[in-house]
Order: sequence, then C-alpha cells, then structure tokens
Amino acid sequence: MSNASAHRGGGSRATWEISLGEFLAQSVHRNPDKVYLQIAGQRITYQEFYSRVKRTASLFQGMGVGRGDRVCLFLPNVPEFHYCWFGLSLIGAISVPVNVAYRRDESAYIFDNAGAKAVVAHTSLLSVANPAADISPAVTQRIVVRTSPSGEAPSGEAPVASPPTADQAEDLFEGWTDFSEAMSGARKLAELPDISPEEISMLVYTSGTTGNPKGVQVTHLMYVAAGQGFAHWTEATSDDRFFTCLPFFHANAQYYSTMGSLAAGATLVVAERFSASRFWEQVRSAEATVVNFIGMMMPVLAKQPEGDMDRTNNVRLFYGSPAFSPEFLVAFQERFNTDIIVGFGMTETCYGSIEKIGHPRRPNSSGQPRTHPDARFSNEIRIVDDEGEPVANGQPGEITIKNPAIMPGYWRNREQTDLALVDGWLHTGDLGWQDGDGFLYFVDRKKDVIRRRGENISSQEVEDVIKRHPTVLDCAVIAVPSELGEDEVKAYVTPRPPESIDPESIVYWCSENLAYFKVPRYIEVREELPRTPSLRVRKDLLRQEKEDLIEGCFDREEAGIRLR
Repeated sequence: MSNASAHRGGGSRATWEISLGEFLAQSVHRNPDKVYLQIAGQRITYQEFYSRVKRTASLFQGMGVGRGDRVCLFLPNVPEFHYCWFGLSLIGAISVPVNVAYRRDESAYIFDNAGAKAVVAHTSLLSVANPAADISPAVTQRIVVRTSPSGEAPSGEAPVASPPTADQAEDLFEGWTDFSEAMSGARKLAELPDISPEEISMLVYTSGTTGNPKGVQVTHLMYVAAGQGFAHWTEATSDDRFFTCLPFFHANAQYYSTMGSLAAGATLVVAERFSASRFWEQVRSAEATVVNFIGMMMPVLAKQPEGDMDRTNNVRLFYGSPAFSPEFLVAFQERFNTDIIVGFGMTETCYGSIEKIGHPRRPNSSGQPRTHPDARFSNEIRIVDDEGEPVANGQPGEITIKNPAIMPGYWRNREQTDLALVDGWLHTGDLGWQDGDGFLYFVDRKKDVIRRRGENISSQEVEDVIKRHPTVLDCAVIAVPSELGEDEVKAYVTPRPPESIDPESIVYWCSENLAYFKVPRYIEVREELPRTPSLRVRKDLLRQEKEDLIEGCFDREEAGIRLR
C-alpha cells in the first residue's frame, strides 16, 4: 500500500496514486519488447529503457545522490534526459531541467535556487554549465553527456554561444564525469525506497511576474495522472506513434508526449527541435499518428507553401493550445487531412480543459474540464472575481482549478505558493469565462507575462538586463501581437543623457545576457515614459497609445539580425 493510501486510512487506492517507478514498471510489463523511444537513430524497447533507467539510478546512488536531492538536467532532446529523470525518481531524488538556451547567470540561478547536488550537462552546453556550476556552492558532482541528438542546435532558435576551440573544450571537461563511462561501471542497484506518489519528482521552473523563475514542484502523482489523462483524451492505443519536437525541459513534452505514450503503451518518436521546412518529412518518416503542438507551430505550418504531399500523412490528431478561429481550424484540417483538439493547461496542473474528439466544438473555446478514466478523479474549473468569489456564466474573471493533480507549491517560495493555492483551488493568473455548459474561453493573462513561441518571459527580467546597458536610462517591456499567434517582445527605452541609443546594440547586449527567446524583437526609443505619481511606468498607457504598437519601431528581424 502506498503512503498516500495509508494516509487516507487504507482501502483501494485510486489508479493515479502510484509512483513513477510503479507506473513505468507496469508499462514495461505490458509491452517489454515493443519500441518505446525512437530518438537520434536509436530504437529503444520498453525493457531496454527500463534497464537503462535502473542503471542510471545505480549511477546516482554510487555518487551519493539520495532521496530529496536535486539534480539539474542541462540537456537537449537526448535519451539520457529520460534515463536521468526516471532513474532519479526511482531513488526518490528530484530532477531539475534547465532550459538549454539559458546563459550563465540564468542557469546559475536555477542551480543555486534548487540547491542542486549534481549537474548533468550536454557537451555542447559546458561553456555555460561550467561557470554556472562554479558559482553554485551546492554542486558537488558534474556529469557530461557526449552523445549528440542530431548535430543540430538545441530546441528553438539557434543559441547565441559560439562553440569552444579545441583547447577550450579540453579545459571544459576537467572535473566532469563521462555519463556513458560511469553507466558501464555502475554498481548493482541497491534496494529502492518506497516512494509515495505525493513526493516530488521534478522542479520545473517557470517565469512569472517577478524577475526570477519559480520552481513548480511536480509530484509523481501529477505525472501519472497526466499520462493516464492524455491517453484517455486522445483515445490512444498501443498502435499509436506519438511525435514531439518540443523540448524535454518543458512540462508540455513531459506531461503529454512522454507520460501519454507510456500510459497507452505507444511509441514515442522524438525530433531535436521544430523545423517548419522539415516537419512533415519528419512526421511521415516517424509514421506519427498523434502530434503535440504549441501555438506558434500551427500558424507557421499553415504559412508553408502548399504541396502535393500535404494530405499524405498518418496523423489522426493534433493536440495543443491555444484555441484557434473556426476558419483556421477548418482550413488546416482540410489541407493536412487531420483533426485538431485544443485545451487549456499549465505546469501547475495539466488538468484544465480540453475539447473532445468528434464532439461539436464551440468557436474559440478550449473545451470543458478534463476528465480522468477513473471516475473518482474530480476536476473543477471556476471563474472568480478579485475577491475570489464565483462570477456568473459569461462574465470574465480569473480561471481557478481544483483536482487531485495540482502542484503542492512553488519550491522555496511560500509567498507565491500562498497566492496561487487558496482553499484547494489553483489560481492560474489567467482571465477567462465559461458558458452555461462549462466550456472555457481564455481571455488574457492577468500576470505581466509575455508568451513567445511557447516560452513564458518575465518583462521585469528583460527590463533589468536592458537597464544595465550603458546608454539606457530606463525601459519598459510589454507584449505586442505576433503574426504567429502568440506574443512578440517590445522594449521602450529612454537614453541616458547625453547618450543616444543604437537599437542594434540593445539587441546584442540582450543576446549576451538572456536566452534568445527573451531578446526583444521591437525597440522604440523614447525621451520619457508615462508614469504614476509613485514613478511606476504606466504600461497600460503604452499598450493603449496607438492601434499599431510596432509602427515606426526598430525591428531586429527586418534588420536581418539572427540570434546565433
């Protein structure tokens, strides 16, 4: 009996109340010889995957990593990410993925805030991981993964960092243990601890209204429920082939592609990154049947030149967010001979809302509250006002969610936890409304967060970097509409007298200090910014100044600046 069941006084436990180790063992038992993971030219069966996970658990045991210890995973889409994640979960340790686009200070913040005992980094990222680990006192073990997923840049746009020279590379490896060599010499796995499903499996850092990211504590139970739910929502079977080109360090690929394929006994096919020009070639080669997307992917694919092969694919279903217009959905589904369902979810809980396959859809809706195949799982969505009181159907307010698979809180951040979790309800910080049948309609973000190409960006963090530029006196960063369906980043900057501001210098300054996706696309130089009596910048006035917020702005894409 699990600790969770014992805590409730015994009785049969719910199907989602198991640890990741138990969940994985069940999946392996059902399909030991079936290919589970297809990545970087490798075809790894369920049994082979489980064996490597257990050897990885043994490796960490031998390094003194134990229950509750945090290990940062600074890795692109390579199989070692999964070996580490599940291996650490077997021994009760906690994985901490790090965005591969992060620079030294951004990575060091995660290492330090998590109190990471060890760092596992890809060889292509050592020039960042080394100095970040050097200034993080808790890090005592460093492990390097040398295998290459595809020879391409990590997920998203190409990173700014240049590859090290041969001499520099030799220095970078000093003090690092080779993952493959350590795996081959790993001792026999010691007896595994009894893991409660309510223990933490991973800290997933997500940006909010403050300058530093918050670590969402994701439990074993949350991952198991997510996988069971996703297989249920997509009507997946062991015949399905899930395809993802999204990064492993995001909860999206973890909750849905990874856990969903395990729950269904399906095969997971992984690409290193999203490429519009290669996407359908990859999907056809993978014989993919279910594809998970983020918002920017769909408009980009729709803008690709039409071809004779557009309808030649096996994809029966796309799932993702946000909601699209009915016209866009019809055109996309007809052109590519597939179906799309959308939903609303977040790292703090993937149980928001979702559309149902084959059911009539409501225009611009994200569907109804998600259900679990176990009827004992209750999921509710409630729209509330600023005082936390429910509002009438059709009235906008904050989206709140209540179910068994909600995070227990943010890591070492009681203040933000208390704001997010109130009487068992998760306050999402997003605005929406529901109709009389419980369909959810997303309106806007209540938080001052910019969402660009699947990434959450704190405007304050970008502002703090720009303000350090020697010619800048002050700045304000806001979201402006993107032609790809999400946001672009715009910075208003005022010069430090008697200096003048070169927008290109701001771009390069940001690229040296921020991940590529945080670098502003648009820059507008202003003599002054509108302010409150307390001298806070009035961003609301900036957003309302004119209909076209990018008119007359410097545009780094038009200027031909590529972030490499």
